[in-house]
Amino acid sequence: MNMSVNPSPDTLSLGGFPLLRTTATELAQQLQRALETGETHTLFFANTNFIVKCQPMKEAMNEQRTLIVNDGIGVDIATWLVHRRKFPQNLNGTDFTPQYLHSVRGKARVFLFGGKPGIAQRAADTLKKDFDVEVVGTCDGYEQGRDPEKVITAINAAEANIVLVAMGNPMQEQWILDNRQHTTATVFIGVGALLDFLAGDKPRAPRLVQSLRLEWLYRLCLEPTRLMRRYTIDIAVFLALCLRAGKQQPTRVPVQD
Repeated sequence: MNMSVNPSPDTLSLGGFPLLRTTATELAQQLQRALETGETHTLFFANTNFIVKCQPMKEAMNEQRTLIVNDGIGVDIATWLVHRRKFPQNLNGTDFTPQYLHSVRGKARVFLFGGKPGIAQRAADTLKKDFDVEVVGTCDGYEQGRDPEKVITAINAAEANIVLVAMGNPMQEQWILDNRQHTTATVFIGVGALLDFLAGDKPRAPRLVQSLRLEWLYRLCLEPTRLMRRYTIDIAVFLALCLRAGKQQPTRVPVQD
């Protein structure tokens, strides 16, 4: 078994997680190289909910090929409070992932896992129609997704090289960390509500609201019962975690091939 540690990339530590300072273009290029080399890479989008809910997975995520990027104004504010630095660009899975898949069309064989019954298939139809993406398989996150071995078998049988997992934090991150090594896929991305948006089950905020970075408020207005705690109590927890962890950089664990 070959174990190696690559030079540390440009990261800012937030709540114990190393957030990559990058742009959408650079990130897409890095994931494209992963497809070409066959080196397994995982991408997570760190919003405030991720920082709070994924704390038990910090050590497992501090590995060179697990990429964590900044998502949302809350993360930007906390990063400025801790580091007095900014990220070059706000990154979120809802915008980045379809554009990335379009950029590697012809090379990507995509598997969609998660969402209510029917959501993944409708999302697949949108990806095919609007982004020219080849989706080779789908599996919902309910009855079909209860048996990880069956999902892994389906991914491998479809010869997928990119897997999108949409189960929300922290379930999607835990599923990827627990199961990625059992598949033949190369790129894994935790995409949250992306499949719901692609399927038309949930609406995106209007462009103006997105440009003002108030999409969180739009979603809160649509789903107050589900999201109220996330944007009140959990925000306080998030800020406390970030301030307590401060600038301390987590130790990268070796990459195992």
